[in-house]
Amino acid sequence: MIPPKSQDPSDEPLYNIGVVARMTDIPVATLRVWERRYGFPSSARTGGGHRLYSEQEILRLRWIKARIDEGMQTGRAIRALQHLEQENRLSAALPAAPASRLVQRPTPAPYPVDTSLASYRRQLTEALLVPDTQQADRLLGEALALYPLESLILDLIQPTLADLGEAWRDGTINVAVEHLASNFLRHRLLMWMATGPQPRSAAPVILACAPDEFHEGSLLMLGVLLRRQGWPVTYLGQSLPLPDLAAFVDETQPSVVVLIAMREETARNLLDWPRWLPEAAESGHPVVCFGGRIFTQEPAWRERVSGVYLGETLQEGMGTLAQLLENL
Repeated sequence: MIPPKSQDPSDEPLYNIGVVARMTDIPVATLRVWERRYGFPSSARTGGGHRLYSEQEILRLRWIKARIDEGMQTGRAIRALQHLEQENRLSAALPAAPASRLVQRPTPAPYPVDTSLASYRRQLTEALLVPDTQQADRLLGEALALYPLESLILDLIQPTLADLGEAWRDGTINVAVEHLASNFLRHRLLMWMATGPQPRSAAPVILACAPDEFHEGSLLMLGVLLRRQGWPVTYLGQSLPLPDLAAFVDETQPSVVVLIAMREETARNLLDWPRWLPEAAESGHPVVCFGGRIFTQEPAWRERVSGVYLGETLQEGMGTLAQLLENL
C-alpha cells in the first residue's frame, strides 16, 4: 500500500473513475484490477460506493503510465513509486502542473475547439434533452478537468437546470425526460456536496425546502458552494414539514436554517415557521434565511415571510450566508 499523503487541495477527491480513465488513458477495468491487486490507485468513495480520485492521484497514475510505456512492468513501476514516496522524492519526479491541466488534447483541428462554459452548457443541455446521460457525464468530466467546481455550479449547472425547466414548460420534453435529466444533475450535486473539504469546527447550516416544495436545484447548488468554503452542511431536501424541522433544529442546534420556496403556495407554507421555531424568531438563533424564485418574481413576499432574505441570485445568497456565518 502507498503511504498516506499530506492533506492539501490537490488531495481532495473530485474525479470519478470514468473521468480519470480519460485523463490518464488507462482503461477503467485496468484501474480496478490495479486497485485489487496492488492497492493502487487510492480512491475515496461516495455514499453510493462510487470511486473518486484526487488531482494528486491522477499525477501518480500518469507517472506509472509513463513507466509502463517505457517498458517497466506494472508491479515494478508501483514499487518504484512507493520507494520515491518513502524517500520523499516523489514531488520532484511528478509533473508540476495540476491534473486539471493534464488532460490529453486531441490532435489540433483546423479550427479552434470551443471549450467555453457556454459551449459546455449548450452541449450538456442537448445531451440531457435527448436524453444521453453517458454523453452528459463525459461533458461534465471534461468541464471539471478545465474549470473549478464553483464555476461549473454557477455557469454550467445552474443555467442548464434553467434550460431544462424551460424545455419542460414549453413542451419540448415530457415529465419523464425532465425527471431523468434533473436527477442526473441532482446526483452529481449530492456527490460534490458529500466530498467537499474538511468542514470547519462550527454548528451546521441546515438546508431544506418549504413544505410541498420539490424543486431543490438551487438548494443543492447552495449546499455544494457552502461545502466548498468549508462550512458544515446538513441537507434535508424536499418538502420538509415545519414540525419535523423544529424537532430537528432542537436536536442539532444549527447556526443557520435556510428555507427555499419557488411558488406562491409554498412561500405561504413558510409564513408559519415562527410558530414552530419561536426561539429563533425571538432571539435570532439560529438565523432563519429564505429565498427562491417567488421572492424574485414577487418582491412583496419578502416582507411577508420572517427571517433574512438571501437575495435574488445564487451568488447573492452565498454572499449573504458567508457574511452571516463569518459574524456568528
